[in-house]
Amino acid sequence: MTPEHLLDDRPRATLRVLANKVPEVTAYFWIIKVLTTGMGETASDLLAKVLGPVPAVALGGLALAASLAVQFAVRRYIAWVYWTAVVMVSVFGTMAADVLHVGLGVPYTLSTPFFLLALAAVFALWYAVERTLSIHSIRTRRREAFYWAAVLATFALGTAAGDLTATAGLGYFGSAVLFAVAICVPALAHRGGALGAVPAFWTAYVITRPLGASLADWMALGHSRGGLALGLGPVTLGWTAAIVCFVGYLAASRRDTSTAL
Repeated sequence: MTPEHLLDDRPRATLRVLANKVPEVTAYFWIIKVLTTGMGETASDLLAKVLGPVPAVALGGLALAASLAVQFAVRRYIAWVYWTAVVMVSVFGTMAADVLHVGLGVPYTLSTPFFLLALAAVFALWYAVERTLSIHSIRTRRREAFYWAAVLATFALGTAAGDLTATAGLGYFGSAVLFAVAICVPALAHRGGALGAVPAFWTAYVITRPLGASLADWMALGHSRGGLALGLGPVTLGWTAAIVCFVGYLAASRRDTSTAL
């Protein structure tokens, strides 16, 4: 049984026609999601290094606002528009977590539970107002606003959690392995019937952030920090190119829309 049937009693066909502001959750969705998390991590660090923290945050905030304005303005799911917004959420979500730690000196042991509580508050308010957290029901502006608020909170939480495990002794590669194993838990729990589709989706969605970010950091950072020393610029460009290829394919094939099913 799919999430929309769990949380809404209207026919599946009707919901699919109306829920057209987000893509279908396919293997491509998860691949691009992980790529955006890694690219957002290294792009944020690169911008802060080149421009300085304050200009980088300002530029990231403006780009995020612009991308979300376009996303809200379109009347249906458009692959380029949607994934551009996700990329900018990734970049700015990283900056939000880094501002707390680097700028304000808040340790990851505090920022991680803080962002967890923030995400829980978004989910609680979303469910109290809409009685659903299903991404297959994003068919009003209000639900779309809740959706993107949750997405932003998951990126900030994932950034803090990934940095917490990396600096706690696991390192970036060890953190990537940890989260690669962790992301299998909600998938297996859902397949076994122990976890509903909606909580399984959002749990996996949160874990993709530290998974992708840890991989990208491991590739970009120097040997002294346990990385491959490929550099922030090359890793950012490489992951961006991969995102462009996948999103271009989906835009052409429409394999992530209900009309293709």
